Amino acid sequence: MGGLSSTEQMAVERAAAEPMLDQVLGWAAVNSGSRNLDGLATMAGLLADAFSALPGSIVLVDPAPVEAVDAAGRTIAIDHGRNLHLKVRPEAPVQLLFTGHMDTVFGADHAFQETRWIDEQVINGPGTADMKGGLAVMLAALKAVEQSDAATSVGYEVVLNSDEEVGSLGSAPLIAEAARGKRAALTYEPSALPDGTLAGARPGSGNFAITIRGRSARGMSARWLARRPVRSAGSSRPIRTLITRPLRWH
Repeated sequence: MGGLSSTEQMAVERAAAEPMLDQVLGWAAVNSGSRNLDGLATMAGLLADAFSALPGSIVLVDPAPVEAVDAAGRTIAIDHGRNLHLKVRPEAPVQLLFTGHMDTVFGADHAFQETRWIDEQVINGPGTADMKGGLAVMLAALKAVEQSDAATSVGYEVVLNSDEEVGSLGSAPLIAEAARGKRAALTYEPSALPDGTLAGARPGSGNFAITIRGRSARGMSARWLARRPVRSAGSSRPIRTLITRPLRWH
């Protein structure tokens, strides 16, 4: 693999000159835990202002409806923040998708709220790596490309969602639609390894809610009607079925 072309080198230098550190420090000072809707609204506004430096149109998209099952077995609505969506040159022959998230795992009541310097080169703060630092890098790179001659032949969409840390349920339809017809997609999460190795794929996970109800039996007449939920449903043992069987009397 050869070195960078002169155009690529100029783009790298332009990106490096962007105020990424100041942006990350400012963004990390805003708590945007996945359930902190006020903080997410503030963060979305800051990101919309920052990404408005790019051409195209920016909108904040309401999340899709999301439901969950609470501890009592009731279905309840779960609120999420709005998602940033930017479109640039949708008519260009090559279309790309860039994704990231504005939420963090640190809620408003978490002890980890401030950024500190570990040494002269490293900071440690809520969401600085995952992934407000990545958002700053993405913006710097796109601004640098926009100043190059190659920009006119490439179009792209940017989706910054507000619920990645809790499964992206409210933003999944938006991401799926934005991914249609794209030549490639890049997510600016931290590198897979300290040496900068990029991850081309990652395993997924699933979240499932199962409501189990039993019916108690009292008295001899109900001995054949008792239905008992599988014991230890909350344990790591697999749940196979609801067991229906007569009670034994001694």
